[in-house]
Amino acid sequence: MKLDLEKILKELKPYRERKAVVNPGRACLLVIDMQNYFKKITPPVLGNILKVIRSCHQKEIPIIFTRHGHKDSAQEEGGELKEWWGQVILQGSEDWKFIPEIPIDSKDTILPKKHYSAFLETDLTRILQSKKVRDVIISGVMTNLCCETTARDAFMRGYRIFFLIDGTATGKSDHHLSTLKNLGFGFAYLLTTDELIQMLKKRAS
Repeated sequence: MKLDLEKILKELKPYRERKAVVNPGRACLLVIDMQNYFKKITPPVLGNILKVIRSCHQKEIPIIFTRHGHKDSAQEEGGELKEWWGQVILQGSEDWKFIPEIPIDSKDTILPKKHYSAFLETDLTRILQSKKVRDVIISGVMTNLCCETTARDAFMRGYRIFFLIDGTATGKSDHHLSTLKNLGFGFAYLLTTDELIQMLKKRAS
């Protein structure tokens, strides 16, 4: 995926008319599946995601790192994923591990999952409720699969969604842009990573 931010922002202008400001005291950062399996598609956004992680650590905003994995390769263990893709990410494998650059603090949460949605058959709802989260910031991979499905599920559960334009990635640019348009139309506030970081700085001051 090539990330031409200027071109993307131009196309997204009609989908960014809705505005909202993240409340750091009620926010949580979701970093979706930044694992070795997806390492080839992370370079365009890795630096941006690292900046957001650092900013959230500084502002003491809770961070949840999801990690996709399956106990075995049986189709039933992850629904239709095995049949659809022909393979799954096995727990404990090199593909399952986080990419080395990801800085996980002892206060952060690692959330195992085995579906596109980070809510399905996980403790995510309970964790967000325990932290009194209202604003969910979404970053990671893949834009049009796990990130989008999680964003839609979060919206349906009553959360405000802030989706990072240049902090999410997938294999093809047209898939990335299509997801951003869909989410901007009906589910999420679309922000660049710099916009988010500046927003958090202003609220903190």
